[in-house]
Amino acid sequence: MKNSDKYSLENAFRLFETDNISVFEVGNTKGLMQIHEYLFRGLYDFAGHIRTKNISKGGFRFANTLYLKEVLVKIEEMPENNFEEIVAKYVEMNIAHPFMEGNGRTMRIWLDLILKAKLKKMVDWQFIDKSLYLQAMERSPINDLELKTLLHANLTDDINNREVIFKGIEQSYYYEGYTKEDDIE
Repeated sequence: MKNSDKYSLENAFRLFETDNISVFEVGNTKGLMQIHEYLFRGLYDFAGHIRTKNISKGGFRFANTLYLKEVLVKIEEMPENNFEEIVAKYVEMNIAHPFMEGNGRTMRIWLDLILKAKLKKMVDWQFIDKSLYLQAMERSPINDLELKTLLHANLTDDINNREVIFKGIEQSYYYEGYTKEDDIE
């Protein structure tokens, strides 16, 4: 694990240990920016700022910066009344990909905050296989049923369990290619 990755992982743990997460807005762009800034402050000069350059990954182009601010407003307006609506909002935010780096880690925390606030649930990420999750996310712009099924099967109402939260953070970093074994380097 690179020092920057280790630092942002420590920030993610600290975010919950200190309960700083409880002051962040839930379900909107400002809250997403607050999470991103907390995770990546001191690492990236763009921490907490919406990107101003177009980006793509694996041939998929994320929302064009010409329309990104308008897209984010539309995403904020999406309903959050049930699990299906919340995951649809998560998928749309992933398509927007508002930051230059760190979108996945930031958005998984954001998703859990919405689920906690609206449904008193969160995803128990530690039980979601990396390849199944990444495949479901890749296909979600076309059809989000696979993602909804995967996440729904791993919902928990144990929303204040420190172990579940911290193992979920570790799993989130694992999805992005970081492991504790990297610390040995």
